[in-house]
Amino acid sequence: KAHGFSILKLIKYIREELLIVLGTSSSESALPRMLIKMERLGAKKSVVGLVIPTGYSFNLDGTSIYLTMAAVFIAQATNTHMDITHQVTLLLVLLLSSKGAAGVTGSGFIVLAATLSAVGHLPVAGLALILGIDRFMSEARALTNLCGNAVATLVVAKWVGELDVPQMQAELASGGRAIDNTAPTDDLGVAETAPTPVVRS
Repeated sequence: KAHGFSILKLIKYIREELLIVLGTSSSESALPRMLIKMERLGAKKSVVGLVIPTGYSFNLDGTSIYLTMAAVFIAQATNTHMDITHQVTLLLVLLLSSKGAAGVTGSGFIVLAATLSAVGHLPVAGLALILGIDRFMSEARALTNLCGNAVATLVVAKWVGELDVPQMQAELASGGRAIDNTAPTDDLGVAETAPTPVVRS
């Protein structure tokens, strides 16, 4: 609300992209459509082109939450004590290793395994406790990442004065119905015209 939009309306607006991400377990599968929809919400193309792709590497909210919670869960499940030194070390390693979690379905689990091996304090065998549910966790991570990038785009655009607030509110109020009536030239930049016949002499 502080930036002029409702999170629930934004989620409704990108519901189709959320379904795509839910089916593929990868937020990058919805990248082209997200670029289009964020521009439709009134954010300038330059802001969208910078924030969205950058967010896929540096704004992985879902992956970050998963890595920290999974590490703490393994520590508690295996009754492994972690003092402040171990916690800070784990945090620093996760800050670096999490940047390699973008673009690959289920990469968060691999990053977690690599982090636990690098830190050495937590047993890597504890990953077996969460392996069975990682498919569902992967979907949750991807959905959270997508929502986080959408919110970040609008917030950054508002901060730098590159957001058309009336257009954003109108688009959110329509629930995304306006984009369904858009010509292919507006969405993709390429008109779907019939091929020009070749005249042979």
